[in-house]
Amino acid sequence: MKRLFQIEWLKLKHYRPFWVLTGLYALLVTLICAGVHFFFIFLKNQGADFRGVDPTIIPFYDFPDIWQNITYIATFFKIFLAFIVIITTANELINKTLRQNIIDGMGKKGWIQSKLLLIGGLSLAATLLLFFVGLISGLLLSHPHGYPHILASTSFLFAYFLEVFTFLTFALFLILLVRRSGLVIVGLMMYTFAFEPFLGVMLMFPPNEFNFPSYTYDLAQLMPIRALNNLIHVPYQKYAFREIQDFVSLKEVFIVCCWLSFYIGMSYLILKNRDL
Repeated sequence: MKRLFQIEWLKLKHYRPFWVLTGLYALLVTLICAGVHFFFIFLKNQGADFRGVDPTIIPFYDFPDIWQNITYIATFFKIFLAFIVIITTANELINKTLRQNIIDGMGKKGWIQSKLLLIGGLSLAATLLLFFVGLISGLLLSHPHGYPHILASTSFLFAYFLEVFTFLTFALFLILLVRRSGLVIVGLMMYTFAFEPFLGVMLMFPPNEFNFPSYTYDLAQLMPIRALNNLIHVPYQKYAFREIQDFVSLKEVFIVCCWLSFYIGMSYLILKNRDL
């Protein structure tokens, strides 16, 4: 396993797009998650309020709520990490590096394992970054009464790791299937941010004229991106005194794990049966 990880690292350590995309991801996540406080100050200076409430007193950074708040924000930026998987895998397919690795004795199974190690490393690094951003921001901006609960609700960090890992595995499956990085990048963005959300809304809130059966709502929850999004529910309605899901559901974790198993299995079958 260590050898496989070293091989992946040798491929990436001098690859500029890898550092650009990881740096962009880290910068955006850090600035946006840590910058909510300054956004609230800006709103206050502009005279904005929420039903007469000063926006700067919204306890966004209070422990343990901070973990759900920042992990939800960070999920929108996992697409940059998916680009790394797509571009580097496409390069290996185009430059026949994959074929050479297999000829040198790595084997198709070993190659898949090396990619999963890369995906796991990116997911772990992203989760650790979010942990330190949340910890530092919380210690600086949280109310002291929340300090005893610093590690409460860190299950959302596990959920974030699982979401990123599964999404990157989805990207690996797509690039092995299509083998064209530009097409996969555009298709992944359209499917993630447009096609599936639109279809999901139709299935969950079907107009009467469509006459969808009642079980379409449950089917919508099983769709790939919806299943990932269900790991960390939108937390901000609580500041308007509305009920939210403030825990990670084991049922939703199970659904995502099923998709993860599907992506890994299909990636191996594609690699096993395709002429390299």
